[in-house]
Amino acid sequence: MTESVNYTRYKKGQKKGHYESFFQRANYPTEPKAFWIRYTIFSPDNHPEKAIGELWAIYFDGISHQHIKVKKEIPFEKCIFEDKRFFVKVDSSVLENGKLSGSISSENDSIEWDLNYSGNSAPLFPLPENLYKGDFPKAKILVGMPLASYSGNLVVNGNNINIENWIGSQNHNWGIKHTDNYAWGQVAGFDNSPESFLEVTTARLKFGPVWTPFMTLITLRHKGREFRLNTILQSLKAKGKFDHFHWKFYSKNSDAEIEGTIFADKNDFVVLKYYNPPGGIKNCLNTKIASAKIKIRYKNSSGKFTEDILETANRAAFEILED
Repeated sequence: MTESVNYTRYKKGQKKGHYESFFQRANYPTEPKAFWIRYTIFSPDNHPEKAIGELWAIYFDGISHQHIKVKKEIPFEKCIFEDKRFFVKVDSSVLENGKLSGSISSENDSIEWDLNYSGNSAPLFPLPENLYKGDFPKAKILVGMPLASYSGNLVVNGNNINIENWIGSQNHNWGIKHTDNYAWGQVAGFDNSPESFLEVTTARLKFGPVWTPFMTLITLRHKGREFRLNTILQSLKAKGKFDHFHWKFYSKNSDAEIEGTIFADKNDFVVLKYYNPPGGIKNCLNTKIASAKIKIRYKNSSGKFTEDILETANRAAFEILED
């Protein structure tokens, strides 16, 4: 699976609805600034002839609180999403292993990018690996390259921004339906623990008029270990509660006890509208400059319990999806 994590799952012409995104994100080393770039397929249920490619880009500036977001939609005939190698092209914007380039212009804003990225961390699977086959859950997510280092150039509304060793991640998600309601978070390097990587989700599903309980899945790489509190049973035992700008979560198994908080100022979110393959639109509150504080308690090599506090002032990704 490791070699093929970034191969496209969508089959051109399939009748079953589908969305699939390849997104890259990274943070400025010392200031609340970040970029997010997303190459996407959207195909509505039973209407493959209406499939499109979407291209998104956001530049977050937590100093001015002026965040620039742009999007364009492209006929699928002008897109390439390879299923035998990692190669994506939406109009003239390209993503492949180790590099991405492209541009989007709207009536008022524009973002261009020419970036290289690299890293040696193994892919991270937030779900149990057996769940990446089949239709449950209906949405899948993985991190193709955690702790990716980005360098190159961004041009935001004509202003050149030099990107030098911004740390983030290369990600891939897909499914036949967006998760009904969730908070998603990620930290690619904490301020006081730059080699640690966190992926966390609190979500619930809707079956007809009935909602499931919230489920919280946590995966944390820390000090050379991977703590996976992500089975379905574990997620139901865990706790997670969020509102639009603040999220608390807690989970414990035989390996570790993890609790955390992710939060951001409301002025540091943008609102995105995601098409849902079965129909309708999901609203996504999205920031890549949130704060996070994580406490982990675990057994060290001598069998004694150790407690570490991991913190970042503005390097956390934080998204909330709702109707």
